[in-house]
Amino acid sequence: MRYRTLGKTGLKVSEIGLGGEWLERHNTGEVKEVIDTCEREGINILDCWMSEPNVRSNIGLALEGRRERWIIQGHVGSTWQNGQYVKTRDLEKVKPAFEDLLARMRTDYIDLGMIHFVDEPEEFTEVTAGEFMDYVRQLKGEGKIRHIGISTHNPEVAKMAALQGEIEMILFSINPAFDMMPAVRDIDQYFADTYDENLGGIAPIREELYKICEQQNVGITVMKGYAGGRLFDAKTSPFGVALTPVQCLHYALTRPAVASVLAGYDTPEHVFAATAYETATDEEKDYASVLAAAPQHAFSTGQCTYCGHCAPCPKKIDIAMVNKLYDLATMQEEVPGTVRAHYQDLSANAADCIGCKSCEGRCPFHVPVAERMERTRELFK
Repeated sequence: MRYRTLGKTGLKVSEIGLGGEWLERHNTGEVKEVIDTCEREGINILDCWMSEPNVRSNIGLALEGRRERWIIQGHVGSTWQNGQYVKTRDLEKVKPAFEDLLARMRTDYIDLGMIHFVDEPEEFTEVTAGEFMDYVRQLKGEGKIRHIGISTHNPEVAKMAALQGEIEMILFSINPAFDMMPAVRDIDQYFADTYDENLGGIAPIREELYKICEQQNVGITVMKGYAGGRLFDAKTSPFGVALTPVQCLHYALTRPAVASVLAGYDTPEHVFAATAYETATDEEKDYASVLAAAPQHAFSTGQCTYCGHCAPCPKKIDIAMVNKLYDLATMQEEVPGTVRAHYQDLSANAADCIGCKSCEGRCPFHVPVAERMERTRELFK
């Protein structure tokens, strides 16, 4: 298992993680079996947004005696009322629900205290300016949460969070289908039977978000990496072609600032299907060729997705990294010092490009690489 630093939290998280939602439909023994398998495979991060008492207790039992080996995302604002899940900002409900999470998880702290499910900009402003945020700060001050995060499906909200200052990481939904979509407030729109026929490639608001998160060192953990499984079947995929779990994982893990993809598992076999990513070949990871040739919503827009298809370069330039640093640099009026330093540390950069365009013949998205190298050379000279 490979591990990545989760932004400014400094935590080293497995690039494949555990999204706990599916555990809700399993008994104590089955939950333990999945978590045991995850740990043997090197997974060390899990998300528990669920407020249902039994699943919290089952996860807590499974983690007993090894709590320190796991990084837990726990949500503030996810409550259980009258036998059902309720998202709320009412502190009279929020506080006991969080204490219940600690008790059932058999721990006195949560590594990543998540402001739960904010999908509207107005709500973000209200939440972060009021007593709810004061309570989150109180939890951090008391050591009951170690870092502040937020969960959202809306890139506008995620962008606000990345620039807020106190929020250190974001749980965000990423997959190639969702990435085509503009900012929406209703998550059901992501799961529509059909998408606008004009959609294709990464929506500008989402592309900007990933760059801002990388720039601000705000780490991303990923939910909905498989789009609820719809990407595995050509009949349900908006692209009209199926992707594999490994291809979906590689897509999410090649977005800037992403540290871990939290997939849902019913069985140990589901865990193995995800951790197969760690030993997969480049051909098995290749989502780019599939999306570029898709019968619907093809990604052939000239956007660099940092997929690495352009390699190898005869001058040994890491073209995907150079393109990523160029994109980060052009977000500011002046090139940020950290970006310039990273660029200068590359063993080969745009100045080494000989304009042979061999990379362009391999790029499934028709990126004008040589032209971008020239612009990059001028920007960083």
